[in-house]
Amino acid sequence: MITTKRTNSDDKNFQKLVKLLDFELQERDGEEHFFYAELNKTNTLIFVIVAYDIEEPIGCGAIRDYSNNTMEVKRMFVPLHKRGQGIASKILNELEIWCRELGIKKCILETGKNQPEAIALYLKNHYKIIPNFGKYKGVENSVCFEKEL
Repeated sequence: MITTKRTNSDDKNFQKLVKLLDFELQERDGEEHFFYAELNKTNTLIFVIVAYDIEEPIGCGAIRDYSNNTMEVKRMFVPLHKRGQGIASKILNELEIWCRELGIKKCILETGKNQPEAIALYLKNHYKIIPNFGKYKGVENSVCFEKEL
């Protein structure tokens, strides 16, 4: 059974999963990875979800303040051997529930064109493609999404 835990960026299991995520992204994005790495620092995230299969950490995601009523979804990851089981959707749903509890009205996020599985995940979960926002404006490899909660 898949369970989730609310935590923060100090969580050791979250940190382990983020290292795996960064390794995968570096392979996919090549030289562009260093640009994205600067935008994806995790040391100050206070809203983190880690998913578990019994005691094994099998996925993570986070939200951070973007503006008054908007949170940005960050660091979504499920290891390759656990994909296709609905874990990422469960994490995303838990993040959205947390947002609603905090009075947040919208989630936004960025992912890369080199991550078709992520794009499919967000479309499946009713996120809509929007113009690139913030530091992603003009970045050709970025795809940005939003969802009204």
